[in-house]
Amino acid sequence: MPNPRLYAGDQLRALRRAAGINQRAMAARLGLSVSYLSQLEGGERPLTAAVTAALARHYPQALAAIEGEGPARRFAALAEALADPALPPLGAEATQRLAEERPDIADRLVALHAAKRGAEDRLALAEETLTAGGATRLPWEAVRDWFHEAGNYVDPLDRAAEALGEAAPDESSLVVALRDHGLGIRIDPNADAPLARIDGVVLVLNGALPAESRRFQIAHRLAARAFAAPIAAVIDGSGLASEEARRLLGVGLANYAGGAIAMPYERFRREARAVRHDIDRLSRRFGVSFEQACHRLSTLQRPGAAGVPFFFCRIDMAGNITKRHSATRLQFARFGGTCPLWVVHEAAAIPDRILVQHAETPDGVRYVSMAKGLVKPSGRFARLPRRYAVALGCEAIHAADFVYADAVDRAGAATPIGISCRLCPRPDCDQRAFPPADRAIAVEPETRRIVPYRVV
Repeated sequence: MPNPRLYAGDQLRALRRAAGINQRAMAARLGLSVSYLSQLEGGERPLTAAVTAALARHYPQALAAIEGEGPARRFAALAEALADPALPPLGAEATQRLAEERPDIADRLVALHAAKRGAEDRLALAEETLTAGGATRLPWEAVRDWFHEAGNYVDPLDRAAEALGEAAPDESSLVVALRDHGLGIRIDPNADAPLARIDGVVLVLNGALPAESRRFQIAHRLAARAFAAPIAAVIDGSGLASEEARRLLGVGLANYAGGAIAMPYERFRREARAVRHDIDRLSRRFGVSFEQACHRLSTLQRPGAAGVPFFFCRIDMAGNITKRHSATRLQFARFGGTCPLWVVHEAAAIPDRILVQHAETPDGVRYVSMAKGLVKPSGRFARLPRRYAVALGCEAIHAADFVYADAVDRAGAATPIGISCRLCPRPDCDQRAFPPADRAIAVEPETRRIVPYRVV
């Protein structure tokens, strides 16, 4: 390490001349006065910790030649690590003493700093990959993220909807309540008409809607009218900038409240526990669709009366996530497809059949999930039906409260799944579509594998 009596005038002068600069420019670069640099070059003064630190920043290879490779490299690396703005400043003298007197501690600090920088670089790369073209979120994404960050639970709306739902437990009472808020109902026999629309003081519903969808549309419009003030208050406090996002949030909040009207919180939570979250049974008891019941289960996060923490998502046939929320440690990719090993993809191809999976994420957490493919008929041959799948799951520690867990062997091996290929660190997955965004790959033409590269 730097010796307080180390004189290096000849080396400093040679370094300056090799750089093609005069003493004034060299002194400015090192933060010294011209006279002091002249004294250093003339051998009149030894190197100090401050000078050595400046050399370490600007000329590390020259410093290594002056002092010796090992000590100089340690000092330069330690000075860089301790210059991190996240750390309180440490003077050059103290840095020099630490490197000289406790090289073991110095090396550990350097290693920790390298690990921190590596993690930051991987995070930045992953974020760049995910945003793929800019950090600005589209209105739909912004609203979806708002619900996720809110825990998919909006307390004032949920409580108000619960009270209204208990007072209007069936479709006929919902129609009366809607009429009290200024809207009558008319059925449009045209199958090509919108699902629902407002025509003056009438809610016009598509005649092809199944009973559970018709009831939900009524509850949605009732919520929008009855809870206009609390919905507006939530929107005002949302922080969403664009008018499109704010309008979408308003629709989403009315949908949320509509579901809470059809499935009042405490009664729905109690029934769900009683049937161990059997979706078919809940759907029949509350007159809602399979998807609506799944979605409602993911919102049962009332403080002091929370339900089982579930994750819920809906994907289309291309694997795009069109709805998502997780009250568990499982997180969904904001962009791109999900893990191809997840059972929800198989369910999308096999409608009206429930598939169950015991899976493990890279962090070692195990989950039990249920997935079902659904088809919404279009009403005529010329228009393709909508096909998608929904998935609902919980961590394996809650398996006793999840009837679908009875169909898997939780003591056996779990399917290894990840968030998405670009974010999954597993090095040995044969289903990988892309290499992980934060890892390097090795391409070895002499060795043929299922995936044409090796994650390193």
